[in-house]
Amino acid sequence: MVRETNRHFKFDWITIILFFLLVGFGWLNILSASHTGTDVNYFDFSQPFGKQLVFIFLTFGLVILLLAIDAKFFERFSSVIYIISMLSLVGLFLFGKNVNGATSWYAIGGMTIQPSEFAKMATALAVAKHISDINTNINSLKDQLQTFAIIILPAILVLLQNDTGSTIVYGAFFFVLYREGLPKYYLTIGVGAIIVSILSLKFGAILASFVTLIFVIGYHFLSKKRLRVFQSIFVVLVAIAISFGVKFFYESILKPHQQDRISLWLRLEKDPEKLEQMKRTFAYNLNESEKAISSGGFSGKGFMEGTRTTGKFVPEQHTDYIFSTVGEEWGFLGSAFVVIVFVLLLLRILHLAELQKSQFSRVYGYGVASIIFIHFFINVGMVMGLIPTIGIPLPMFSYGGSGLWAFTILIFIFIKLDSNRINEW
Repeated sequence: MVRETNRHFKFDWITIILFFLLVGFGWLNILSASHTGTDVNYFDFSQPFGKQLVFIFLTFGLVILLLAIDAKFFERFSSVIYIISMLSLVGLFLFGKNVNGATSWYAIGGMTIQPSEFAKMATALAVAKHISDINTNINSLKDQLQTFAIIILPAILVLLQNDTGSTIVYGAFFFVLYREGLPKYYLTIGVGAIIVSILSLKFGAILASFVTLIFVIGYHFLSKKRLRVFQSIFVVLVAIAISFGVKFFYESILKPHQQDRISLWLRLEKDPEKLEQMKRTFAYNLNESEKAISSGGFSGKGFMEGTRTTGKFVPEQHTDYIFSTVGEEWGFLGSAFVVIVFVLLLLRILHLAELQKSQFSRVYGYGVASIIFIHFFINVGMVMGLIPTIGIPLPMFSYGGSGLWAFTILIFIFIKLDSNRINEW
């Protein structure tokens, strides 16, 4: 009886330690990025670092609650959790608060809650529940469409709130589906569409179509698995449609500031005056972020010693641009440390996911890793100017109670499922 009870308390402490290591180091950087003056009151709850300290303190209670819940609860009620989450997203259109152009928050008293952060966890549960259902066959078109619908619904609701960053995160579930046996041609189509789109914007739709034609001809004659003639023609026609469609979408649908962000990323703008104007306006944050990171050098300027950080050169640096604080004050060594910890966390979650006896736990584990990876990859890439500027926080690092608690729930549900691995049915 004692041995059976102890099994429920065998949590993966490596994952837990990595999680709190990121939370703690993140708070230090929030403190550095948001403090004012020379004398710092660490318990000044009017400042972001003080508020984040409260969020972290409450996180411990949330962790205890999640680990105390029966592991079977999360699978049994995954559909209910998903429905409630979708209703919370719909409710934003009636009761939501608009912040920086996005209607993504509920204002409750003196605090705000962003339901889109929790919707990712709910979607991960729903996808795991659907795929693990005995009647689901991921190779069936009907089941594929049903799975896509579960993922696309919250993505559309979030997109309608003008929160593009959170919308893109739902693309992370592609990795989950691919692991569970989604046909490989989906991967080929997705990667091909991205490449053709970039070529179309960078070099023009005609050249992108021509490159696709050459590729298809080469593949047809050099590959062992030759495409049929009508398949080759279809691929070329789709590529042409994507090339001209993306070009039209970029020039006629996107707003000017969205066009400018893509233009800056792909280096489409050649006019020096226009480039300088971009850096002074919408690209100001990115420009200052790159300067802060490069100024950190190999070992950094020291904790709370970053001149660009303390000088508030990067607006709202404690949120989406928190990694620039790491780059300036901790340098390459500190930045590499953060990247390594994130990679270790991702690898650990994937390792545990493969050890799961139930498909539900495995699929959910891959969902957790995929969501964290997309956040991490996009945020760090954005701050360094490697990908277009997208408003998306760095998990466990960026300031915000909703984000911290959402990732806490996301991760510790999996830790609870993993602790129950011996007793999985």
